Amino acid sequence: MGSGSISRGFRGEFRQWQIIPGTRDASPVMANQFSIFISRDGGNKKYASVLAPGQHEGLGKAGDQGISSWGWNLSGQHSTYHALFPRAWTIYDGEPDPDLKISCRQISPFIPHNYRDSSLPTAVFVYTLVNTGKERAKVSLLFTWANSIGGVSHLSGDHVNEPFLGEDGVAGVLLHHKAAKGNPPVTFAIAACETQNVSVTVLPSFGLSEASCTTAKDIWCKMVQDGQFDQENFNCGPSMPSLPGETLCAAVSASTWVEPHGKCTVAFALAWSSPKIKFSKGSSYHRRYTKFYGTSERAAQKLVHDALTRYKWWEEEIEKWQNPILEDERLPEWYKFTLFNELYFLVAGGTVWIDSPLMTGDVRDSHHQTKEIETMDVNVIEAPVSHTKGAVNHTSIPKYNVANVRSADNDETSNAECPSKDESAVFQEKGGLSHLKPSPLQEPWNDNDEVGRFLYLEGVEYIMWCTYDVHFYASFALLDLFPKIELNIQRDFAKAVLSEDGRKVKFLAEGNVGIRKVRGAVPHDLGMHDPWNEMNAYNIHDTSKWKDLNSKFVLQVYRDFAATRDMSFGVDVWPAVRIAMEYMEQFDRDDDALIENDGFPDQTYDTWTVHGVSAYCGCLWLAALQAAAAMALQLGDNYFAELCKSKFVKAKSAFEAKLWNDSYFNYDSGSSSNSKSIQADQLAGQWYTASAGLPPLFDEVKIRSSLQKIFDFNVMKVRGGRMGAVNGMHPNGKVDETCMQSREIWSGVTYAVAATMILAGMEDQAFTTAEGIFLAGWSEEGYGYWFQTPEAWTTDGHFRSLIYMRPLAIWGMQWALSLPKAILEAPKINIMDKLLLSPSTRFALHETGVRKIATKAKCFGASVFHCAC
Repeated sequence: MGSGSISRGFRGEFRQWQIIPGTRDASPVMANQFSIFISRDGGNKKYASVLAPGQHEGLGKAGDQGISSWGWNLSGQHSTYHALFPRAWTIYDGEPDPDLKISCRQISPFIPHNYRDSSLPTAVFVYTLVNTGKERAKVSLLFTWANSIGGVSHLSGDHVNEPFLGEDGVAGVLLHHKAAKGNPPVTFAIAACETQNVSVTVLPSFGLSEASCTTAKDIWCKMVQDGQFDQENFNCGPSMPSLPGETLCAAVSASTWVEPHGKCTVAFALAWSSPKIKFSKGSSYHRRYTKFYGTSERAAQKLVHDALTRYKWWEEEIEKWQNPILEDERLPEWYKFTLFNELYFLVAGGTVWIDSPLMTGDVRDSHHQTKEIETMDVNVIEAPVSHTKGAVNHTSIPKYNVANVRSADNDETSNAECPSKDESAVFQEKGGLSHLKPSPLQEPWNDNDEVGRFLYLEGVEYIMWCTYDVHFYASFALLDLFPKIELNIQRDFAKAVLSEDGRKVKFLAEGNVGIRKVRGAVPHDLGMHDPWNEMNAYNIHDTSKWKDLNSKFVLQVYRDFAATRDMSFGVDVWPAVRIAMEYMEQFDRDDDALIENDGFPDQTYDTWTVHGVSAYCGCLWLAALQAAAAMALQLGDNYFAELCKSKFVKAKSAFEAKLWNDSYFNYDSGSSSNSKSIQADQLAGQWYTASAGLPPLFDEVKIRSSLQKIFDFNVMKVRGGRMGAVNGMHPNGKVDETCMQSREIWSGVTYAVAATMILAGMEDQAFTTAEGIFLAGWSEEGYGYWFQTPEAWTTDGHFRSLIYMRPLAIWGMQWALSLPKAILEAPKINIMDKLLLSPSTRFALHETGVRKIATKAKCFGASVFHCAC
């Protein structure tokens, strides 16, 4: 997790290269293969084949010296692939030798609650060989690897390969890759483990053209003849750097004898070390694994050694985690493996995991920083400190109005005054603007950063880090499996709520101009080119006017607080929760305590326009009021709790009056052609209240009636329930064709709807609903989206945005099936109990007990009350 990723297809190809953050190359590097060479006693039977079905392009070409000269003769007709992330099995039953059964078990160290090994960039491939014949067999397995990070990177030149002979019989080759375009270097290690029965040899370098000293054809002929390489190869030292246009490859061979009716195991490993990551605008960091392995690229050798000596323990830990679910007879079989396999996204979703909250020593590229500073004027305005009695002083936040800075997304500029001498706390007077104060998102939260900081993309086609409206669905996976990572993501967004970025941005949908990040608004994402420092890479709409983000922040924070019972976390983020709630009051246009939408797609469905009160955003707002009240009570902020309770009572009444139609909640309160549509996601707020142990938002009759309507219409009227839940459905049973998103089926939303059904006691409908995603996306009869689950597909099978974050919401189903003890025992609040305030009361800063709680917990720094940005 977070160290770059390489995916492996079911045919054995290595593809989906994501070593450099935010970049991906989907094409396989075909030189990266496992091959097998078998000879029987007596020499009358010999087999040699790449362990991948299908023929390589150019196979049989006269005089070819490249990999098309290899034995691409595996049919695959009797071979099968099985996946249960983070492991996979390929069974070659009688191929290529009818009397040899071969299986490859692939293992990655993805181990819940293990924040060390789960960060390691490595994988192990364990081959089990079973000889069913009557003759002893000599078997040699070959692992070949190109010095490449995907695409055409192998052609850039200056790459070097180097053999190594390490401890505990681990031997292999280091492939030092000099990345292009100023990206940090990468070193790969391929290795095998020598044992009493297994001999390991290497070929440090070979090429794919006739000009190579040793060609791909040469090594194939050598393996067919000898089954191994020369031992002297370990002494040959680093290769000459490759020339531009030349491909440099390496090979590791492991040979063994397998007796008749005997069995033997051979283990290979792959690792890579790319200790520094650098984003396009210059910020650089050290990856999480460097905390344990240091910052040298040569750590790849130690990584591959540890993988080969620790993988058995990794498997034990993986099985301890997975077996209780796999052995639960109440759960459908399709659900069990879909649940685990959707977790691929936490590795392959472009994840970045850094060691600490601070940047590496060189922080920003000095040339870039100088150039940027030469073109900017900064005006720092110290916001007035609130002196309201007992108030939390989270208004003492300097606001940056940055002018004459070219936005990442447009050319808009504005004018601003120069900073006064009174503002010299932010800038060193000597040197002027060359000493910018770092973003508040770079400052640590007390001692809560022992697991570093984590980013993952919305999708490999939507390159924005930690997109928050989607994280709302996906975050159940992190909370369940890596809760400390989840809490730190929430801390990052809490800091973001309290910050402001005054740089101008042009919003593409409306063509208007606004500022990049408004204080009080939850950002859409943590950025793209410079995450944590430049938020809101999304610029289609002004997300400071979205109606779901702030509510989702409050709901996620409360759920995480209730599930972990982490008081320091609750105290850390509480000021941001209050600000986020207060910010939303501007969208209550008629003083009914309920927010209204503004006639544009102002929520996660960003092409689906909403008018007036909406089922989706309104329900989220009701749930946020309830969650904020519950959290305020537990933190001693009793006044705010009463205020949220009073607003909830009034808002709920307005919500039901405007949207409930005796069967479900209308899409919105407007008068458009789709205002009465049945939205699959209409109870998103109820999903979260039930997931966090809060009281239901509505009576049971309304909840079950709405869910049954969704099931009968959005699910069962679309291909008989075999595709998931369509987002919008008219009450006449026709799909809502208002826009692209209304007619789409969103895999993650379908899982969320199923989770809501489970929490409402409708398990049969829940599994039928979610099974549609399995049938369309994962089954052999479906569309073949394995390990690249898209955001959406339509009823005719067209998909949008492969490898997407939201399908992780299937872990919301698992959360609903096995609510943690902390949630089941969470303090219950009666939203109607002891209502002391008038329901018309508006948000304001009043007495809070947060300081008292913080002092008692000894975990609350003054920086939370006096955040600088």
